[in-house]
Amino acid sequence: MTTGRIFTNWDDTHSELWSHQPIRLEHSMHKQPAFSMDDLARLIETYPREHYSLVKTGAKGSSRVWREGEIGNLSGRQVIEAISRGGLWLNLRNVTAIDSRYRDMITEMFGEIVAKVPGFDAPTHQAGILISSPDAQVYYHADLPGQGLIQIAGRKRVYIYPNTAPFIRPQHLENIALFDVEVDIPYEPWYDWHARVIDLEPGQMLNWPLNAPHRVENLDTVNISMTVSYVNDDIRRAQILHLANGMLRHRFGYAPKSRSIRGPSFFAKQVMQKLLRDGKWVKRERSARRAIDFRLDDTGPGKIVDLPKAALEVA
Repeated sequence: MTTGRIFTNWDDTHSELWSHQPIRLEHSMHKQPAFSMDDLARLIETYPREHYSLVKTGAKGSSRVWREGEIGNLSGRQVIEAISRGGLWLNLRNVTAIDSRYRDMITEMFGEIVAKVPGFDAPTHQAGILISSPDAQVYYHADLPGQGLIQIAGRKRVYIYPNTAPFIRPQHLENIALFDVEVDIPYEPWYDWHARVIDLEPGQMLNWPLNAPHRVENLDTVNISMTVSYVNDDIRRAQILHLANGMLRHRFGYAPKSRSIRGPSFFAKQVMQKLLRDGKWVKRERSARRAIDFRLDDTGPGKIVDLPKAALEVA
């Protein structure tokens, strides 16, 4: 067993299983001053609007609710208080590009992983901070980059599913790449019979295989976590392929047959998606799926105000 500044109990089995099977690791990041409530409150107050998502979800066992909103005029402390009242989670996306404290932490973490896992490389990586209510949940979804989940405060239960059909299919990955919405993939309760279920405590981290679907339930406490994503050349090529195939399927009505990430077919798709990915059609399809329809109410912690349709169109 080896230890480092970030990981405190890494052993040879972790090196063998990294990115092949779900694994739980011990870390020391939850002890960093950058995760104090005062520091997080200040971070929220100055966070760029384009880099955060505020989501309202249904409670465990209730019907599915997914609404996106904005913080409004609340202070960072008031936002955290609102989240503690239930049904909300705040994702400070790409915090590693906003604040050097978190960037340095994650860079050091990946340096330790590269040193411990033969052949592993993550030249591109980033992380976000997730602050979520005691009863919040993250619905069944998948991600295109490599993923990890770092627990800082609170407890959560993570369900990790196989990255094969029927749990995830190529069309689902295409939709994620094209529409930029990870949660619109089918889920059946019986999927849970085939999931690895792992509870996370502060000072623990999870890693799982690429594109493995997962969902998360908080265990009755406010949770603070870091979501980590990383990309190498093969993952980057796969992302390009998913986007191009999604364009072929939804924009041009053609069902793609090749899923190769090399060769002439891939090169043609690479050129096509580069030409079209910033076009009006893609922007319209994405914005239609991510409407901002509420803001936090400054008259009472945990209350929300529905935004009028005119405001939604401006947003």
